[in-house]
Amino acid sequence: MNVFITGAAGFIGGSIATGLVQAGHNVTGLVRSAEQADELKALGMNAVIGTLEDSQLLADQARVADAVINAASSDHRGAVEALLGALRGSGKVFLHTSGSSIVGDASGGKSSDDIYYEDNLPEPTVDKADRVAIDNLVLAAAQDGVNSAVICNTLIYGHSLGVKRDSVQLPRLLKQARKSGVVRHVGTGQNIWSNVHIEDVVALYLLALTKNVPGTFYFVESGEASFIDMTTAMAEALNLGKPQDWPLKDAEAEWGYEMANYGLGSNSRVRGKHARELLGWAPKRTSVVEWIRNEMV
Repeated sequence: MNVFITGAAGFIGGSIATGLVQAGHNVTGLVRSAEQADELKALGMNAVIGTLEDSQLLADQARVADAVINAASSDHRGAVEALLGALRGSGKVFLHTSGSSIVGDASGGKSSDDIYYEDNLPEPTVDKADRVAIDNLVLAAAQDGVNSAVICNTLIYGHSLGVKRDSVQLPRLLKQARKSGVVRHVGTGQNIWSNVHIEDVVALYLLALTKNVPGTFYFVESGEASFIDMTTAMAEALNLGKPQDWPLKDAEAEWGYEMANYGLGSNSRVRGKHARELLGWAPKRTSVVEWIRNEMV
């Protein structure tokens, strides 16, 4: 299958692209520079240079591909509209990457008992309304002849399969710890995130290419952990003593509003049945704490 993928030089997109090549697919990746294009070519992929602003380029690549994966941004509506417009009526697969911060509560590190399911999502916060609107646009494209899906990943851990890039959340904690000599979490770190290993994420995308039911929303999770459990494991791995609480304002100064409030300071507890029941997805890695303790550093 000829697959066009955006974000091919990133952590998620690069890992997916590498998994596609290993599975025998022909991959064309969107990258920003000639250097990134060379990296992809070394891994057995084709590359086109451009950005998500290049609507015509995106449309042209979508038309000649057998399937399209958007792994560059969950928030760029123009790119999604360009890709869906080119795919309308084709019956081709379009997999859009979202993230489970759409149910994040920005709790400042406090715990929550709320768990969300694929068929019963809450109203989004003001901060996440635009992302949810894009997800809904993708799902609605199933009515316009696109074999569309939203793949909503939770906290992804593990090392990249392809281009060497870090994941979004845990590496920020690690970087801060190495810089300061202290592992920190937002607030008291009692907040909980569902999580999934990058290899299991790649396996799900591969399954969805051939088994997706048009218009399906998938939560991607294989376990969950509190941030204090994750930072405790990180402190043990780094021999840095016990992790410390960090006021939200200090976390915002280090990581910015979005990352401090949603990526690291919220609860995002979800359960995904669709991948297991519709695709036959069976994740192999289920403990982020064990990965942090034994493999992260």
